[in-house]
Amino acid sequence: MKKKDGLRTWIEIDTKKLKDNYTEFRKIAGKDCMLMAITKSNAYGHGLLDFSKTIKKFGADWLGVDSIVEALALRKAGVRMPILVLGYTLPELYRDAARGNISVTISNLVALNAAVGAATRTNPLRVHIKIDTGMHRQGFLPDDIAKIFPYFKKKNTGLRFEGVYTHFAAAKNPAFPKDTEAQIALFERVLDAVHHAGFRPIRHASATSGTILFHKAHYDMIRIGIGMYGLWPSKEAEAVFNRQLRIKPILTWKTIISEVKELTAGSRVGYDFTEELGRHSVVAICPVGYWHGYPRSLSSVGYFIVRGKKAKILGRVSMDMIIIDVTDINGVEVGDEATIIGEGVSADTLAYMSDTSNYEIVTRINPLIKRIYK
Repeated sequence: MKKKDGLRTWIEIDTKKLKDNYTEFRKIAGKDCMLMAITKSNAYGHGLLDFSKTIKKFGADWLGVDSIVEALALRKAGVRMPILVLGYTLPELYRDAARGNISVTISNLVALNAAVGAATRTNPLRVHIKIDTGMHRQGFLPDDIAKIFPYFKKKNTGLRFEGVYTHFAAAKNPAFPKDTEAQIALFERVLDAVHHAGFRPIRHASATSGTILFHKAHYDMIRIGIGMYGLWPSKEAEAVFNRQLRIKPILTWKTIISEVKELTAGSRVGYDFTEELGRHSVVAICPVGYWHGYPRSLSSVGYFIVRGKKAKILGRVSMDMIIIDVTDINGVEVGDEATIIGEGVSADTLAYMSDTSNYEIVTRINPLIKRIYK
């Protein structure tokens, strides 16, 4: 029995391409810089557990997740490597983080106060302090950095100052480095203060785009998210660096054809009859829709790949079904595969057609869909 038998839609993950992508970023990092693989949000739609276990085998030093829920799921599945929760952790879950040897991000004094006493010297809460260098999401402002030092200098607080980091807001276009350079300068000021206070935490700042464009900001660790999945953080970065950095998308999303029928010219298709056929047509039905994560905005715009050819979407994308035009594709039958994302129709293409980003396209794929690692 094949892994896809019994499935109406499924995801295939190419682990050879993943290993190649990992190797590319290892080369950029160099031997003295650690690599954190960002697996938040169900590994950008690629499957949290399987992706994390696979990237661990390849040699990643850390995993980065959004929530303590994701981190605890990894621990429950037997993943024992260092994990950093990048998003907000509810104070009542700090003890769970300490018990699970999970590092947490703390980005304000309210959270830092709540963390005191959440762990012990023998079972510490490992903390990465987030610095707001200009993006103005999470983070202590640079001028407030000295306020954190007493928390880590006092004995018996159960807190360990493990890391300090920031995040760049606009590091994706190599033609406009000014804003990122300003953020780096602010972060350097904070690092100097941390160093003079006697601390030596792990320093990290660069996600995929920062890693590619700003080598001086690699510090002790880089955080690779979208690039590890073979997707570029921006068209500008791809245009400049695609010859130096050879990455390939690792995800293919497929479905099947569940019905085929002929319709006469003038037939109206889908909810609200939003599309009228201009010719005698052969249409096929695929049992996927916006519940599965396919953008409704691609109604009458998007296309699948069937037998190597484009099959345009007709009418509205429904919750669980999509109608495609297979008139010009010979021999289409029930049970044939249709590619939603993959060769001939990339996540970037869907992002362009639906006026969004490749990040959103892949992360919104329903997590209940089977991911097959091969």
